[in-house]
Amino acid sequence: MLSMLLTKLVATALVVIGVSVTVARLGPRLGGILAGTPIVLGPGYFFMLQEQSAEFVRSAVLSTLHALVATLLFSSCYVITAARLGALGSLGLATLCWIPAAFLFSLLPGDIWAAVLLYVAVLAMAEGIRRALDLKQPVVVARSGWFDLLLRGLLAGLVVGVATTLAARSGPVLSGVLVGFPVGLFTIGWTLHQRYGAEVARCTISLAQHGMLSLVAFAVVTALLVGSAPPMATFVLALLASISVSMALFMLSRWRVRSVLFR
Repeated sequence: MLSMLLTKLVATALVVIGVSVTVARLGPRLGGILAGTPIVLGPGYFFMLQEQSAEFVRSAVLSTLHALVATLLFSSCYVITAARLGALGSLGLATLCWIPAAFLFSLLPGDIWAAVLLYVAVLAMAEGIRRALDLKQPVVVARSGWFDLLLRGLLAGLVVGVATTLAARSGPVLSGVLVGFPVGLFTIGWTLHQRYGAEVARCTISLAQHGMLSLVAFAVVTALLVGSAPPMATFVLALLASISVSMALFMLSRWRVRSVLFR
């Protein structure tokens, strides 16, 4: 079991670091699209699809969607508290908000579409908070140092390894929730807060809420196809759905910028 855990940890860490380096070198257009891909959910469900039953994966996806709803609360909590509590305090409080929320949401009745509706409702609330705070600091695209990349990769690898190896023995709920932990938002918030201050970090994290729709797309397609399509086909189609949503969001953001500039 230990060798399997280490294999998943290293494999996920390499994927996360590789994608992060590629994002920085591709520039804002392609890099922004690639950054929206499920670099933690992807490896997690790649292993689950190979190792677990269709019913296990379907239940885990439902828990992951509930964890993504909790991640909206994570981001809102951070945005509200970052200016006063600093990086460590605000991220710690956001994590303490995420943990009970993710598990409480996972106890709610309903299917995959009920979870999506819940996500949309909480997203609207989070968007309302963002607008009420009137965050106008421009987003800074920071180049991550090797320490940042290594930390992000190891955290993601640890989450995926534990979720798909140890937690899987406790059932799909715990496994799905752990895979949905916001490793990316946590490390990005920490890096930007330390380097550029609270306002840049708050704005970036709040805008990342829209990008999470690509993760929702990945989860929904996985749930719909698992059991009726081969595992690898399910994974590839879910990944393509996620990339398509990222592309659509990126094009929409560019259209909004142009409409503002040419008014």
